[in-house]
Amino acid sequence: MAVDTPIPADPSGTPHQLTEALGTDFFSVRDQFTAQQWDTFTAMRRFVDHEVIPAAAAAWDAAEMSWDVIHGLPRLGVVGDDITGYGCPGLDPLTHGLVAMELARGDGSLATFHAVQSGLAMKAIAMLGSEEQKQEFLPAMARLDLIGAFGLTEPEHGSDSVSLSTTARRDGDDWVIDGRKRWIGNGSIAGRTVVWARDTETQAVKGFLVDTSTPGYEGTVIPRKGSMRSVWQADIVLDGVRVPDRDRLPGGESFKDTGRVLATTRGTCAWMALGHATAAYDAALRYALERTQFGRPLASFQIVQERLVKMLAELTGMQLYCMQIARLAEQGDLAPTIAGLAKMNNTRKARWVIAEARDLLGGNGILLDNHVMRHMADIESIHTFEGTETVQTLIVGREITGHSAFT
Repeated sequence: MAVDTPIPADPSGTPHQLTEALGTDFFSVRDQFTAQQWDTFTAMRRFVDHEVIPAAAAAWDAAEMSWDVIHGLPRLGVVGDDITGYGCPGLDPLTHGLVAMELARGDGSLATFHAVQSGLAMKAIAMLGSEEQKQEFLPAMARLDLIGAFGLTEPEHGSDSVSLSTTARRDGDDWVIDGRKRWIGNGSIAGRTVVWARDTETQAVKGFLVDTSTPGYEGTVIPRKGSMRSVWQADIVLDGVRVPDRDRLPGGESFKDTGRVLATTRGTCAWMALGHATAAYDAALRYALERTQFGRPLASFQIVQERLVKMLAELTGMQLYCMQIARLAEQGDLAPTIAGLAKMNNTRKARWVIAEARDLLGGNGILLDNHVMRHMADIESIHTFEGTETVQTLIVGREITGHSAFT
């Protein structure tokens, strides 16, 4: 049954109750949280339950971004994730994961916006930028006074993004960038986009902080998406965009540097998948307890209980994956292949859990007001971005066998 756990009042002095998702902590993983991790988790759960979820279905249906909700993120002190200094929160790996999980439990689009802002755009600057760039951009981005984007994927280069064809040529004190990008989260609304382009002279891949008001930069929202509808991905055209050398990322000198940024965000995908699965399992269990058919609650039927237990087993396994990658990250031992395996496992399991939940809700499962269908659509994006299941499988396969099967 649901448990109402008293938690501290919010800064306004208003008392709150934390409504537990039904039975989703079967192995008591929360007993391992520190007091600070618990405080952040409960603050995020309040925010998600009271502000995110009530707005999510309407925003998803309208394919509009929930700006009122988005601008609530800075007051929670979570924008910038684990970046330390520059106005960023410096979250530990477990807290960082819990934030991603809770945002996805509420709205995958909001979680994706946050992941692009904090985990790709800001992380690229924090890892590869100069001290001047960090001082100039990171504090504003942590306040959401400046929105960022990360421009890597191209119309013809998704999984083989290492083959990107966007070019940058040196012209005096500037660089001139030409090319196209696709599926760029926040690309139409960002003030700065991290653009990856190939140096025409050296053929090395370099990173640039492109001011999106520069002539030649055009970002257009991709329409008619069936997943992550309330976060905007963009097609970007770069036509002779001039970028001063001071806006080149000095640490972004090869595709290996690009990969370093991507490696830090792969584990986040595992946490986001857990959030989607948690929402779906909770919805299914509540529905089974409340819905009566043939004169009995659905939850009293053997086949329904069997399906719920199997869903819980997968959900618990996903939690343990996430807890372990957080521990490894805390120790500095989270290898990209481990994060990739967690991402692959959790997105696959989340798709199954959500499909079971949708089926258990019957016809009501397709209604946005019941939320499961939205999570079912949104998990498809996480299944694909940050490296598809196939690519992650080949990367881990190469690790365990010593043989590359990419070609």
